[in-house]
Amino acid sequence: MRYSLHEIETFLTVMELGTVSAAAARMNLSKSVISKRVSDFEATVGAALFRRNAGRITPTEAAHRLAERLRPALAELVAATESAAWGMDGAAPLRGALAIAAPMSFGTMYLSPILAGFAAAHPGLDLRIDYDDRVRDLARDGFDIGIRIGEGRDGALKARKLCEDRMAVVASPAYLAREGTPGAPADLNGHQVIGYSHVSDAAVWQFRQDGRSLSPHVSTRLTLNNGEAIRDMAAAGLGLAMLPGFLVSDALRDGTLVAVLPDMRARTLPILAVWPPVAPMPAKLRALIDHLAAALSDCAPWQQPPG
Repeated sequence: MRYSLHEIETFLTVMELGTVSAAAARMNLSKSVISKRVSDFEATVGAALFRRNAGRITPTEAAHRLAERLRPALAELVAATESAAWGMDGAAPLRGALAIAAPMSFGTMYLSPILAGFAAAHPGLDLRIDYDDRVRDLARDGFDIGIRIGEGRDGALKARKLCEDRMAVVASPAYLAREGTPGAPADLNGHQVIGYSHVSDAAVWQFRQDGRSLSPHVSTRLTLNNGEAIRDMAAAGLGLAMLPGFLVSDALRDGTLVAVLPDMRARTLPILAVWPPVAPMPAKLRALIDHLAAALSDCAPWQQPPG
C-alpha cells in the first residue's frame, strides 16, 4: 500500500469542505488535481470514499471512519516534523500554516489587530482565520485552534484562559424613559428583551445574589444570531439586552446605552484558547497562544480607560 501525505491532506480537505471546487480553492490547485488525488487515494485504500452523482460527491461511511482516524494522526505527524525542523525553543523562524476559528464580533472588533501583529512577526506562517459565532468542531473542520467565550467547551480539548469578561444588562435611554428601569431581576419579566439564538434565554439571563443563582423569566421579542446586531437593536430602543462587556463598553462610555441593574452580579465569562491535543505541541501553535495571552491577559483592550 503506497500513498502520499498530499493525498491524505487532499482527502481530509474535501471531507471538511464538502466539494472538490472548495478544496481546490483552499489548496490553490486545479479541480482535476484534487479529483486525481482523491481517486488515487481510493485506489490505494481499496475502498470507495465518495459517491459521485451529477457533479456532486457524498462521503461514504468508510470515508467518515477513515477521516476520524486520519485527522489526529496527520496533526501529530505535522507537529512532530515541524518540531524537528524548526525546534521547540522559538529561535528558528516559524513555518507552515495555522487555521483559527473565533466568534464573529470578538474577532472583528478585537482579535484581528492581535492576529495581524502575529502575522507580521512571523512572515513564514500562513494563517486561515474563520469568524463565525457557531461553535466549530475544531478537529473535524480542520482548525488548529479556536477562541471560545464562556464555560461550555469540549472536555477533549486543551484550553488556556486568556482573560475574563463580565456580562452586562443594557438598554437605551429612550427605552428606559418609555418603559421604566428594572430595579431587580424579577422586574425583567415585565420588559421586552433581545435574545441570542445560539444560547437559550435561561443560560444568558443569570445573576448571582447572596451565593444563589438567579435566572429570572424573560420575554424575548427579538432573537438574533450576532452580538453586535443585538447591541444595535438595544441602542435603537427595542428592548433590554444582556451582552459581554467587550460588545457594549464603547456604547456605555458614549451614553448610547445605559447599564441596567449595575449592582447585580452577572456572569463572568472566561475567554479561552482551545485546541485539539497534540504531542508535541507545534512551535507555531505555542507561539500563537503565547501571543494571544500577552495581548489579552494584562488588560483587555475594551477594559482599558479611555485616552
